[in-house]
Formats: sequence, structure tokens, C-alpha cells
Amino acid sequence: MEQQVRVLPDEGGVRVIVCAGDFDQDTLEPLDQACADAEDDPGVRRIVLDVTRVDFADSSMLNLMVRVLRTGRLVVAGPVPPRLGRLLDLTQVRDLLPTADGIDAARSL
Repeated sequence: MEQQVRVLPDEGGVRVIVCAGDFDQDTLEPLDQACADAEDDPGVRRIVLDVTRVDFADSSMLNLMVRVLRTGRLVVAGPVPPRLGRLLDLTQVRDLLPTADGIDAARSL
């Protein structure tokens, strides 16, 4: 699948970033930029990262997710795909991530 990063219009201070495809150190830049823009926007109180269509992620994406988690504004919209879930489990990061089933549930957390 071709990589895609799409930012949905903000609603009530919630920014949704939809990810699809493979994310590694060579392809992370669009997602990194979208997350940095959300982190820098004082009007964004929650950053929802929709990972349902992520086919592959390496430690680069994991590091980005931890960075955004540290802002206290990250919610992951799932279900988390098996390969990404394995990375989160192996690194014990899954338990740290606020996760919701779908974008609508993530918006309301």
C-alpha cells in the first residue's frame, strides 16, 4: 500500500491524523511534520492518530508516537494492526498509549 498521511479538519480542538502504509526512517517525514504541526498549535488539545491502516512501522514511528504521547494529548484510534501491535507489545509501549476503537471514540476520550 502506498503511504498516506492525511490531516482531517480540526473539530473542537481535536486534530485527527490518518496514517496508511509503511512508516520507517526513510518515509516518516510527512507523519512527523503533521504531528509537529499539531504539537505546535495551541488550539489543539487532543491529537488523534488513526493507525488502523498502518502496514508496517519501525522504531522511528514508535519514537514519534512516544514523543507525541509526552505532550499528554495523544490518543491512538484503532484497532491497532497486528504488526504495529507487536512492536508496541515488544517495547511495552501499548499499555502507555490511550487507545480507542475508531476516530469518533478517540475524539471523545
